[in-house]
Amino acid sequence: MIPYHLSIVAPVYNEQETIAEFHRRLAAVLTSLNGTSEVVYVDDGSTDATLKLLHDLRKSNPQIAILVLSRNFGKEIALTAGIDHARGDAVIVIDADLQDPPELIPKLLEEWQRGFDVVYAKRTSRHGEGLVKRATAYAFYRVIQRVSRVRIPDDTGDFRLLSRRAVEALRKIREQHRFMKGLFAWIGYPQVAVPYRRDPRIGGETKWSLWQLWNFALEGITSFTTIPLKVATYLGLIIALAAFGYAIVIILKTLLRGDPVPGYPSLMVVLLFLGGIQLMFIGIIGEYLGRVFDETKARPLYIVAAYEPAEHGAGSKVSSAESGRSP
Repeated sequence: MIPYHLSIVAPVYNEQETIAEFHRRLAAVLTSLNGTSEVVYVDDGSTDATLKLLHDLRKSNPQIAILVLSRNFGKEIALTAGIDHARGDAVIVIDADLQDPPELIPKLLEEWQRGFDVVYAKRTSRHGEGLVKRATAYAFYRVIQRVSRVRIPDDTGDFRLLSRRAVEALRKIREQHRFMKGLFAWIGYPQVAVPYRRDPRIGGETKWSLWQLWNFALEGITSFTTIPLKVATYLGLIIALAAFGYAIVIILKTLLRGDPVPGYPSLMVVLLFLGGIQLMFIGIIGEYLGRVFDETKARPLYIVAAYEPAEHGAGSKVSSAESGRSP
């Protein structure tokens, strides 16, 4: 195998219970590889002892890079920041909660050496997760596959390997609302799956509530399809035609039979129904309009509070990454 420089990007947010064990297992894997490596930890505004533990780890391992964001920007932005600062020939994105096993990294590298630019880890099981989360995740991946203009692999998280050219392609995308799973698929290039079993967390608690997962699903759908707007258009047309037909029936009954117009209860039902539909459609339009508003402000994706690069490793300096603007 040809020697290479590998970058590991691990976003962390309040992971003091897991970070030491994660790095121990990760370091054991990296020492067995045929190449140099760096580990880019992105602290996404942690409020516990996570950052202190990272500095302690770095004292004995100069291959660790620590990127500290000025506040909590969210996982998708933290991933972007880490990828911006990764200098490797290949970049692996992995969570620090050990649900994604570092021991799978050699298999990802094997597929990369075979010529694939994106090697994503595909979950065959999801141990340690509740029935509701598994069911909603299953439904979400199937829905977004049907409505998206880009094929997004099902049962696949952020754990994957990216080639250098895939990383450079991602760095050109600076949209504010980032659904990384979709962006990984959108860039194209040869991609392949590596199946694995997802383990439960070894410590701490998940940072994703059901409400956050719901908003995350909306982010993915609105980022990669305009289907909700088309549904609003067609459903509005159907309701308008139905209302017009019903109006004709009422007029004919009144003229031919002398039947009175339906009274107050039926009128209120129709008005409330149409009002609810209109408000729902306005909300859908508002979701897209809000995203347009955020993009027009052109704010940087993130602000870096501190950056300590790895002392050893190849690769050129990352340009224009400090503010999260386009390289």
